[in-house]
Amino acid sequence: MDNNKDFQIIGLADEAVFFSDFANTFSSAILLLDFDFKIIFFNDAFQALTGFTIDEAKGVQCKYIVRSSRCGFNCPFKRKNINSTLVCPKENIINKSRVKVPVKITCSTLLDKNGNFAAWVEIFERIISDLKDEQAISNAYPFGLFLGHSPQIKRIFHILPGIAQTDSSVLIIGETGTGKDLLAEVIHQNSDRKDGPFIKINCGALPETLLESELFGHVRGAFTGASENKPGRFKLAHNGTLFLTEIGDLPLILQVKLLSFFDDHVIYPLGSTKGVKVNVRIIAATHRNLAEMVKENKFRKDLFFRLNVVRISIPPLREREGDIFLLMEQFLLDYKSKFNKTISGFSKESRDFLSKYRFPGNVRELKNIVEFAVNVCNKDTIQLKHIPAYLMDDSGNNDTIKSVTENNINELNSEDFGKKRIKNSNWADMEKQMILDAMIKAKGRKQVAADILGWGRSTLWRKMKYYGIN
Repeated sequence: MDNNKDFQIIGLADEAVFFSDFANTFSSAILLLDFDFKIIFFNDAFQALTGFTIDEAKGVQCKYIVRSSRCGFNCPFKRKNINSTLVCPKENIINKSRVKVPVKITCSTLLDKNGNFAAWVEIFERIISDLKDEQAISNAYPFGLFLGHSPQIKRIFHILPGIAQTDSSVLIIGETGTGKDLLAEVIHQNSDRKDGPFIKINCGALPETLLESELFGHVRGAFTGASENKPGRFKLAHNGTLFLTEIGDLPLILQVKLLSFFDDHVIYPLGSTKGVKVNVRIIAATHRNLAEMVKENKFRKDLFFRLNVVRISIPPLREREGDIFLLMEQFLLDYKSKFNKTISGFSKESRDFLSKYRFPGNVRELKNIVEFAVNVCNKDTIQLKHIPAYLMDDSGNNDTIKSVTENNINELNSEDFGKKRIKNSNWADMEKQMILDAMIKAKGRKQVAADILGWGRSTLWRKMKYYGIN
């Protein structure tokens, strides 16, 4: 994007401001064209919207990149006054992945100080279609941050409208990091309960006695230290949704109490014989095979049937064709804005490597990878050396990638890491500190720490053993 630095805004501040830096502060996609409708500039939001980089699109006529239903004979610029502004309330463009995206387009003209033509300007605002709108199913962004345009994700998009409008219990299954929590919240936000609370609890994060109190509440004197009444998550979720993540870790005794709730929607706080009626929808999620757990008598069959009314299976990222690049670009856009970085995209080598990586930690791991890469990158594009080194250990390209990493580690160590220098550090030190930080946040719980890092539990255990972390 260095060529775009030639555009400057004079008079806005004491010093000239680069137009690209100014345009990248907007969430709307901005496109500049010359008089012949050839692309001369667009901001980061336009790249995220279409998937095209400035290097691919610069000098190309707009219609080959935007691919709107108005392109060609109906082009707004060909029938507007040079000094007027034209708004197209709802049009469709086709992005690089050949997915139709509904947008609002504002067409205007940029004039110089003498009133002469300088550039055509198009501003695109993505339209998030109503949940019941069938057109929402055909694009990648119908449900906010739950992104995807692979056939597997489109099938989920297709059934979500009906699921959201009922009160049936939902069971979401999928590997760690696939987005089960996000999908649960999407269902809530698009239901009639959206104005009510969305309450989440991790059934595997608390010991049995504390979990019972957290779920159902307790009355004063129920146990030592219970100095006052406490409402549980069920009561807090009244008229809303209760999301029970990692339901496979729920102890058997509490499975009985949960089953009782399904019978009459009444809960009994710990230490009380008086029931409390609550109006709550249950959404549960797990990465475990509950059917196998039922066979092993580790999960109640009757509770499984109650939860399994509506079942949604989120596929692992490695099976979602084309979604890796879509998510990479979205996470890059988010983090470079958050960290105030001017990164135009990923190099071919880094994209090729990530396209072959298996992502055992799924979307959460990809998000962590992009966050790390944006942190350490001070180039125009994210290079292979900016990818976390642990991926090289887990990939099938160990020899090739390892040599690239070793050749670049000294250069990486001399780059700015935020505002700190890491000349006297190396990746091993950084990775060890990452593990320690995650274990502190997780209060020593290895599975929680692995989730924070986007790793599998076995990967975390192996690395802790390697670094001598007890």
